[in-house]
Formats: sequence, structure tokens, C-alpha cells
Amino acid sequence: MATISDYIGKSATDNVNKAIDAAEKSYEYHAGLSLTRERALERAAKVDSGEITGRLAGVPFVAKDNFLAFGAPTTAASKFLEHFNAPLQATAIEKLEAEGAICIGKTNLDAFAHGGSTENSAFGPTLNAADKTRVAGGSSGGSAVATALGAVPFAIGTDTGGSIRQPASFNGVVGVKPTYGTVSRYGVVAMASSTDTIGCFASNASDAELVMDIMAGIDENDATTLPDFFAPTDVKASQKIGVIKEFMTTDVDADVRARTNDYIEKLKAAGHTIEEVSLPILKYALAMYYIIVPAEISSNLARYDGIRYGARAESGSLSELYGKSRDQCFMAENKRRIMIGSYVLSSGYFDAFYLQAQKARTLMINEFNELFETYDVLIGPVSPTPAFKLGENTADPVKMYLADIMTVPASLAGLPAISVPGGATSDGLPVGVQLIGQRRSDAQLLALAKSLEGAN
Repeated sequence: MATISDYIGKSATDNVNKAIDAAEKSYEYHAGLSLTRERALERAAKVDSGEITGRLAGVPFVAKDNFLAFGAPTTAASKFLEHFNAPLQATAIEKLEAEGAICIGKTNLDAFAHGGSTENSAFGPTLNAADKTRVAGGSSGGSAVATALGAVPFAIGTDTGGSIRQPASFNGVVGVKPTYGTVSRYGVVAMASSTDTIGCFASNASDAELVMDIMAGIDENDATTLPDFFAPTDVKASQKIGVIKEFMTTDVDADVRARTNDYIEKLKAAGHTIEEVSLPILKYALAMYYIIVPAEISSNLARYDGIRYGARAESGSLSELYGKSRDQCFMAENKRRIMIGSYVLSSGYFDAFYLQAQKARTLMINEFNELFETYDVLIGPVSPTPAFKLGENTADPVKMYLADIMTVPASLAGLPAISVPGGATSDGLPVGVQLIGQRRSDAQLLALAKSLEGAN
């Protein structure tokens, strides 16, 4: 895998050409959807001439294709936006470019970020970097695989319920989901507005720390952004770390539990105190998520009607235009989530489902807060299994949703959580370990991860 330091101080043009060549060679994994070759080389020339400078001067990266970016269409991996050219760039990309980074392309995802395997892309699935017969994870699968294959030293993605952490785990890279509001979502195709976050993938925690430091901060275009609290720091000694009991049951794959326990032993050896903790309400987290998030999805996707922008179906009337455009351009998973969301928001069901889920969400946040009065960090697996086979879960939506069971709690609570490589299974499949912190402890989580990298 590549690191940011591999590119610093070298010819930006050479860096871009090298990254584009690597991206093209990785087409067999279908990590990318498009390249921004012309614009990337123009920016590289400006870096080489000294016109563009910064902490990431000449460093190539890729963006998940739900980020609005110049130089290529922004499709969100959907037929609806197949030919949509963005009139502006996402704030996250603008901030990275202000520091000299160069976007070389857009990566594959589940259409509109709905999924946990990148099999729901309208343009075909992304293959796992370690085993091409298995899924890349999702929805940011393309960004994870591009990083794991070394095409770029870092990539950016979105995490609404695990869409960075799970593919990071499945492909053996670092994946950061920040505190809700850390990075502006302006210029990113919305999924669920109360849990959408912007994060990154990298081969190590130090690179992830730098990228997050650059992207973090308030943005007048996103009212949910927080004043910039992210400041890289040294690890806090002798932390108290809680192992989440509900994440370490016998229902979890044995290799996943073993690699998580290996990481826990490294924490003990580093002088941290480890205790088992319980969050009883976690058994309701997935049900909460798949009520609240589809409700927000159904609202956010209402704008895709075949009229304002995007694809438009042939039709004989306005109502037929709406129906045909949405039928032809949304994937099955998009439709499923729209129907669930519309149902739980409908008259007679709002109080019974959506309102109750929001109340339960508050109870879960309170349980997390109580634990963080005693513990600095919580730990557990990212996913109950390593990467599963392509097609294994596509016929069973509930089984697919269960892959999110360990990532959705931090998303619903707005907490920072990162996936760090924990080793591999007996079959050589990567396994990630999840570190969860209290709100605004993002830098301390990455400092902890950095302190353990390379530890035996």
C-alpha cells in the first residue's frame, strides 16, 4: 500500500501519471468509475511550477462518486445521474485541493450509498482487494479497494451506518468515521441527513489523521458543521477501554473474535486497562437504524423525479414521467428503502415506528454517554464476519442488513469510530477492529491507533 510520504516532494505530474496507471491496472477490481485525467494533470503542472502549494502538494487521491467534483460526472453509481456534471465541488474536495492534493478519479459505491457490499451499483460490483470472489464492502467499496491496492495513498468516502468502516475492515485499511458534523457534507449527495458523515481511507493512521485535519471545520454551507476541534495529538497514556460484550458473542465469526482479542492484548501490553462493558440497548440498534434512515432516504430521494435534473423517461403524462423515471433509474435497494421510509412516515405509522425509534435512539445515546463517564474508548469488531462471497446475501436483504449490526450504533449516536487493521483470518481475509470514542475525541482515537501500529 502507498503512503502520503511516498508522494511528497516528488514531481506532481509523475505522481498523477503513476496513480492513473495504477488505477487503470486495477480496473479488474472495478474500484473506479471515472478518471479526471485532464484536470488532474493541469493541477499537477501548477504544483510543479510552484503555483499550488500545501501539505498535500502533488499527492493524488480518489473520491467516492457521491462527492460533487470537477473533471468527471458525479453519478452516485446510479442511472439517474449517469451523465450529471456537477456545477460545484464538495467542500471536502475543495479543502484537500487547497492543500495541493489532486483528485484523479471517482470510485464505485452502492447506488446512492444504499448498501453494504457495493453490489448495488448500477455499473457493477467492486471486488475485494484480497479475494476477487468476495465483496469489497459498502457503500464506499471502491474507495477502500483503491487504497488497499495502492493506487492512491488515501481516498475519501461517506459513512452513514458503516459505509467507511466496513469496507475498510474487509480490505485491510484504516477507515475513519468522524464525529457527526466534523466535516462539511456540502456538495455530497445526501443519504440520511442525521447520520451522514465524511471520512477517509488510508494505509495508516498518521495519513488518516492528516487528511481529517485538513477536511475538518465549520462550513457556512452546512449548518451541522462544528467549529474545528480536530487537532492531532499524542496518545493519552493508561486509558480505560471497554470491550463491548454484545459485540463479542459466539454469533460472531471465530477469526473475527480472535483478531479483536489480539488487538486487545496489544492495548494491554501498551499499558491500557481493559474491562468488559455492556450496552443492552444495542440489540435494538439495527431496528432503529432501518426505521430512521429509510425515512430520511425517502425524503432526500423525492427530488429525483425526472424533471429537475438527471435522467428522464419517455412518457405521455406528468405522473407517468415521475413513475417511469423512478422505476427505471432506481436500483431495487433504493426502491426498498424508499418504500420502508414512506411507510414509517405515513399517517398512522409515524408514532408507532418513527417516533418510537427516535426515542430509543435517545436512550442509546444516553447509555453511550454513561459509559464514557468511566471509559475513554470502546472496542469491538467492525463486522460479525470477514468479507462474504459475491452474491451470497443479495437475495436476503435482512441478512445483508445484519452486516451493519456493529457499525450503526456509533452512527445513530453521532460518535467517532474508526476501523483499524487487526490481522487476517485463516483464509487470509482482512479483519478490522473498531475503536469508538465520545463526541469530539476523533484525534485521540487516531492517536491511539497510531501508537499501536507495528506493535507485535
